[in-house]
Amino acid sequence: MSRFLRLIRFSHTIFALPFAFGALVVAANGWPSLRILVLVLICMVLARTAAMLFNRLVDWSLDQRNPRTASRHLLISKSAAQALLVLSTVGFLLAAATINRLTFILAPVALALVFFYSVTKRFTSATHFFLGLALAIAPVGAWIAQTGRIDFPPIVLAAGVICWVAGFDLIYATQDYDFDRREGIRSLVVKLGIARSLRLAQLLHLLTFVALIGFGLTAKLGTLYYWSMPFVAAALLYEHKTEKLDLTGINRAFFQSNAFVSAVFLTAVCLDRLIR
Repeated sequence: MSRFLRLIRFSHTIFALPFAFGALVVAANGWPSLRILVLVLICMVLARTAAMLFNRLVDWSLDQRNPRTASRHLLISKSAAQALLVLSTVGFLLAAATINRLTFILAPVALALVFFYSVTKRFTSATHFFLGLALAIAPVGAWIAQTGRIDFPPIVLAAGVICWVAGFDLIYATQDYDFDRREGIRSLVVKLGIARSLRLAQLLHLLTFVALIGFGLTAKLGTLYYWSMPFVAAALLYEHKTEKLDLTGINRAFFQSNAFVSAVFLTAVCLDRLIR
């Protein structure tokens, strides 16, 4: 089991999950029902698991040539990864189908979008934004699970998630600059160079901060939510100091700062909606 969790980087689930739960709490204007909460959690975990397995299978041979990812294929067999992909995909579709009519209709679309990210590096340099889109589905999906409709606040939040993910993925992708350029893999880091990519990441994280403020305004959140924003800003600023770190330092700062951003967001939303 530990090998499988390492393969799909299960610990990184903490990045998107708080945004989904935060949107759910806002949509419910308090605690959602236990049924909806559990089903959203199941859908989140299964969708991300399926997406990561699909990514690993698509990049199976490529990962073996990349020094940073060369050991991934040793964690589980390819046939096991294929079987688990089928199981997680079917499980996600079934769980989504039990929530409401709109989640049932949109579940295959959501799955197609999260799968699509894995092939974008073959034809576009904007792959970082497709990764952001894959994670941005989470808060929108959670909102639909609660309300059965699409509203403006989760769209604003999704835009912030896209910018946030694209920004930190640009920072992360600087580790693979030499390999991606040698292999002809499309990436904004290869296209723009490391220095310009890091400046773009700074702009994207500024837009993330603006979008989080916008979400608070459109969702009519209160003072407690806005008091949390300086902590989010501090975490985003800290993340941009990773460019001076080695590989271990980048990985540590990457996880800590992004986990902190999502955790602060969820805490702020819960304090606003659950403490009156």
